[in-house]
Amino acid sequence: MHEIDVHDLSDDADYAASVQQGSASMNRSNSSKQGSSGEQEGAEIVYVKDNVAIHPTQYASERISGRLKLIKQGGSLFMTWIPYKGQSSSARLSEKDKSLYTIRAVPFSDVRSIRRHTPTLGWQYVIVVLSSGLAFPPLYFYNGGVREFLATIKQHAYLVRSADDANVFLVNDFQDPLQRTLSSLELPRAVSVTNSPSSAAASESPSSWTEGETCDRNSALAQQNARQRQKHNDPARDLSIQVLEKFSLVTRFARETTSQLFGEAQGDSFISNDRRNHNGKTYDYPRIAESNDAQKLPEDVPVPADPLEFDKLSLVWGKPRQPPLGTEEWSAFLDSEGRVTDSEAVRKRIFYGGVEPDLRKEVWRFLLGYYSYDSTYAEREYLVSVKKSEYETIKNQWKSISKEQAKRFTKFRERRGLIEKDVVRTDRSVSFYEEDDSPNIKCLRDILLTYSFYNFDLGYCQGMSDLLSPILFVMGDESETFWCFVALMERLGPNFNRDQNGMHSQLFALSKLVELLDIPLHNYFKQKDCLNYFFCFRWVLIQFKREFEFEQTMRLWEVLWTHYGSEHLHLYVCVAILKRHRSKIIGEGMDFDTLLKFINELSGHIDLDAILRDAEALCICAGENGESCIPPGTPPSLPVDDASMYYQQDDDDHML
Repeated sequence: MHEIDVHDLSDDADYAASVQQGSASMNRSNSSKQGSSGEQEGAEIVYVKDNVAIHPTQYASERISGRLKLIKQGGSLFMTWIPYKGQSSSARLSEKDKSLYTIRAVPFSDVRSIRRHTPTLGWQYVIVVLSSGLAFPPLYFYNGGVREFLATIKQHAYLVRSADDANVFLVNDFQDPLQRTLSSLELPRAVSVTNSPSSAAASESPSSWTEGETCDRNSALAQQNARQRQKHNDPARDLSIQVLEKFSLVTRFARETTSQLFGEAQGDSFISNDRRNHNGKTYDYPRIAESNDAQKLPEDVPVPADPLEFDKLSLVWGKPRQPPLGTEEWSAFLDSEGRVTDSEAVRKRIFYGGVEPDLRKEVWRFLLGYYSYDSTYAEREYLVSVKKSEYETIKNQWKSISKEQAKRFTKFRERRGLIEKDVVRTDRSVSFYEEDDSPNIKCLRDILLTYSFYNFDLGYCQGMSDLLSPILFVMGDESETFWCFVALMERLGPNFNRDQNGMHSQLFALSKLVELLDIPLHNYFKQKDCLNYFFCFRWVLIQFKREFEFEQTMRLWEVLWTHYGSEHLHLYVCVAILKRHRSKIIGEGMDFDTLLKFINELSGHIDLDAILRDAEALCICAGENGESCIPPGTPPSLPVDDASMYYQQDDDDHML
């Protein structure tokens, strides 16, 4: 077992420099408390910081500023972050949008770690990771205060620095059991994930705060469990798929480790409030009984009814699939100069029927955004010519690198090596790629290398070859494949960001949708400590590429690319699959490990047409409530093109 070198922060220059500041903050807060009648008796504000912001997207114009507090009561420390009302620099963010991110009365007994980030450019921020495995969005300190924040926590809770990462501070946390599991699976670049057996919930939490903060313990728990999944101490970006596939091989020992990591020792009082459905009924989900010899499943496990009567719902709302769009019908959508006369009607038609294989090369260029719907034949011909020349220019950037230069270009060598490993393992069962010396495999490699130079910041990550392969299969042309892939990555690129914010926001939205559409299933996942939704990670990351046959994947993707009904239909597809198997999941008492194994084994056994019909029905049923569950900027939504504002600070964000 790997032991973390436990030591306090007395050796930390940041801490040492801010001890006095922290004390001063406490004194100021005490004075403020004594002079305010709004605070509950016994609750002491020990830290307050204004202009602490959350970024729903990467752009400053859509940041949400608020007030961060640390509150001490009854020997327990709580954290709150409340957004300012009417203080948004973007009209796209409503008060409802901002309320999604509110942090209400989170006890530090439920916090596993805090990671501090100090970028070269921009502002410091911290990420608070809960013992459930979920993580809050990064909190940006626009006016400084990170050192004081950590120093104050140190004075009121047990805080130590991780020996593995000097920027990670562990709360009541000493060991690293998941790392043993990852190491035993021989995962490349396995990252350390610290463990924290959850301490008992605070006997009493604040019952009312200023600024309308809700203090009810159940509300605080509901808020914390709706947050994004843990970042695993800033994992390497290429770990994602391998982690999930390897996890399906985890033994009983690993399951015990995982259960410990995600806070199994929550206590009966924690579970009791989470077993109630929206009608107030109580469900006692049985735990799997274990012995030294084998696990015994109960013979009759009560499974709570689906609140939506899912089978009936799909029949009422989900429309049957239609034949695919053909050449003759497609031509009817074009005017004499080649413009699409009704893009919404086209997208609706494809949503319900897909596209005939021979027509995909033409139609996918519109769906992916390479062609504009209002472009003419002549304009598209000119675009292809210009883009082909531009592609060759970018490609020559890496092709012109000599062997001597490559020796001094570590990043290039690493990316080239990773790409060359991945492309020879991508879709080799498809005849298009099955030959060892296939020129199509070489083409995959060239396109991915070129993309790594086109988008050098993102580069190449495992999983990109899965997204590119069907596009090359359909398009055939290297240049056009590249530009279609570029258009797709404009939407899905955040899935591969190093900080995994794109994946965080989607898994967070998925948890909220399940809570909205199937509260008993949500409560079951909550009891089993599965609210991080890691078991759906592969589905979301590469858009179900490994769950369906190659032809079915292309049918699914062209439906998703229509963005008809919702830009986030893939999340409703996830919900639909989970609901189709809810009886088995709950009935067999699946925990995280067995659930992940079960989800992986669904590959090749999902009825695509039925699931699309189910997903449409769920999307219609959820309506605006469903859309409000999805934070602005969640992939595959297109980013707002205002990056120039990223490092600017708006006057209306200054709060006295």
